[in-house]
Amino acid sequence: MRQRLYQFQLVLLLMLVTVTALAKPHPVPLSELFPSPGQTKAAIVINKVLERYHYRKVTLNRAFAKQVLDKYLEELDPNRSFFLARDVDRFETGSRNLDESLRRGELDIAFDVFRVYRMRVDERVAYALKLLDGRFDFDVSETFTFDAEQVGWAKDSGQLDERWRRRVKNDFLTLRLADKSDDEIRDRLRKRYEGLARRIHQFNGDDVFQAFTNAYTESIEPHTSYMSPSTSENFDISMKLSLEGIGAVLRADNEYTLVQSTVPGGPARESGQIHAGDQIVGVAQGLDGAMEDVVGWRLEDVVEKIRGPKGSVVRLQIMPKTSGSTGHAREISLVRNEIKLEDQAAKSSVVEDLGKAPGMKIGVIEIPAFYRDFEAEGAGDRDFRSTTRDVRKLINDLVMRGVNGIVIDLRGNGGGSLAEATSLTGLFIDKGPVVQVKDAFGKVDVEADTDPGVAYTGPLAVLVDRESASASEIFAAAIQDYGRGLIIGEPTFGKGTVQTLIDLNRYVPGDHADLGRLRLTMAEFFRISGGSTQLRGVEPDISFPSARYMTEHGERSLDNALPWTRIDPAKFTKAGALSFDILKMKSDARTAKNLGFKMLEERSKLMRDVEEQKQVSLRERERRVNEDQRDHRFKAERDLFLRSKGMTPVDEDADQVDEDALDAQRDAIARIEVEEAARILVDAIQLERGSSPRAVMRD
Repeated sequence: MRQRLYQFQLVLLLMLVTVTALAKPHPVPLSELFPSPGQTKAAIVINKVLERYHYRKVTLNRAFAKQVLDKYLEELDPNRSFFLARDVDRFETGSRNLDESLRRGELDIAFDVFRVYRMRVDERVAYALKLLDGRFDFDVSETFTFDAEQVGWAKDSGQLDERWRRRVKNDFLTLRLADKSDDEIRDRLRKRYEGLARRIHQFNGDDVFQAFTNAYTESIEPHTSYMSPSTSENFDISMKLSLEGIGAVLRADNEYTLVQSTVPGGPARESGQIHAGDQIVGVAQGLDGAMEDVVGWRLEDVVEKIRGPKGSVVRLQIMPKTSGSTGHAREISLVRNEIKLEDQAAKSSVVEDLGKAPGMKIGVIEIPAFYRDFEAEGAGDRDFRSTTRDVRKLINDLVMRGVNGIVIDLRGNGGGSLAEATSLTGLFIDKGPVVQVKDAFGKVDVEADTDPGVAYTGPLAVLVDRESASASEIFAAAIQDYGRGLIIGEPTFGKGTVQTLIDLNRYVPGDHADLGRLRLTMAEFFRISGGSTQLRGVEPDISFPSARYMTEHGERSLDNALPWTRIDPAKFTKAGALSFDILKMKSDARTAKNLGFKMLEERSKLMRDVEEQKQVSLRERERRVNEDQRDHRFKAERDLFLRSKGMTPVDEDADQVDEDALDAQRDAIARIEVEEAARILVDAIQLERGSSPRAVMRD
């Protein structure tokens, strides 16, 4: 049951699905924005569930209640663009007994804050529209600060006016840098600001309650969230319909829609043009539909625009992560499609021509996700597809082809089935523990491989990156703890918690009111060596140069993430002990001279620079120079690498693009780290002079 529920949650997160059209929302009168008896009841139930079942034990006192209010204000106004300092002071005064109010399910402060927020949005939008009627001087030396931590709440309307003057000027300049005409920019920004006010006016009582409750749950831990009855209904609809869309996980990031990850086999991943960290700033339908600016939109509304029936075209305007929110946007077209299990299946390749190792071959098995066909399994199909079954076949095939070692490529693998992570580990170890799971009551269960025997005994390496998460981390950690193989790449994502979906109505039997559902963090994963995969993730034995430029990422970047901790280790027998110093020295010497790694290192530096940027110039000439320099930095290194491979660089932003050449270019870049992982494994084989690899053949 746990596996099936986990699969449903994963599907909800990973797919943008086709859902029946909802009724167009209408403005909600202020007189309706007050808490209902059902919301009061739901708040009381949520308190009790969180107090009893949440993994992190939090005391609902005044200090915590203050965090909840601060989080709510941050969620509504992340850039401190609407509320005045006097508003915040009044909210804090009115919430001095918020802890007691929350226990009683009293929600007046939540709705009071939102009503003021709506009023302030109207004021700011009116001012922004007025600014659009004027002209901006882009030769003046001034800056726009977009980091909320560097600005406090505005003391008065005059100070807020100045912030908005610079904000609107920056919005205008950003579109100007994208070669839009001034008339087009004014029209687009007018629609953006008017749309912001319109969407805020469409928030109903359930929306306000959900926003406040999620501020409450996120003050405890970032993966716990509340779904209102209407959101729950949409979830149920999506689970009954065909899984069609672009295959991307999206999340809100201030006023932008951020790509959190892409789904293996989905149009977004297959296009090679959308990556984690990119911002979606515009959406259009079909080949010639008008591009709609979606900056400032609610995440649900952006998703509604992006999803659609199989075979239809959606065009996205993307701001790449390496350019930040102030750089050049580019437009891409995607054909929505159904994402099948086969598209996520593991696949293999062989790396040869390994320099000073003539005749040696390394097999590579790429695993995009930990999948298992639960439906076929439940129907009694003995040949149902799974990661473990597919990888076993690939291992046998690679060994028959005479490989000297195998690299398991988990880059970009966001996880999946826990059972598959456990059984996949069992292909490389004899029976034994794989991961420990500690629940909210302190009970520890051990997930173990109970199948004796090993499918592959030869040299092994696991390639990971910053997007390898959850089940990927469980597998990599187990291989590392057993000393069964080398872990190579970047520190992983660091998600070591377990969530379950709780129907709140079960706690009020006989009541016909729908209270919604709670996605609750109820357990944590621990390695068999005792440490958690939470927060720290899995540290590679041999890190690539890009790891030096990683800022806070993954779980480390989330507010209120559970800390790293440890429990007693499980009983297990190490398969061996590996030495890394010489391997690391040899790898460092190669990557320092490798043009591909120089390119990847430059990309990591650019991403770090963008993430650390707190303000931008509002001088057009200076911005253009900065952006040209930033574009040139990466493209120069990329072109140098491609030419060294005998390839002519392809510009993805060109009007006419050779798609085959572009695919070959992307594949060459993706192979840089794989080939170095293969060389590291060859070094290990030569140093250890180990036995020849062999596979245990099974039906």
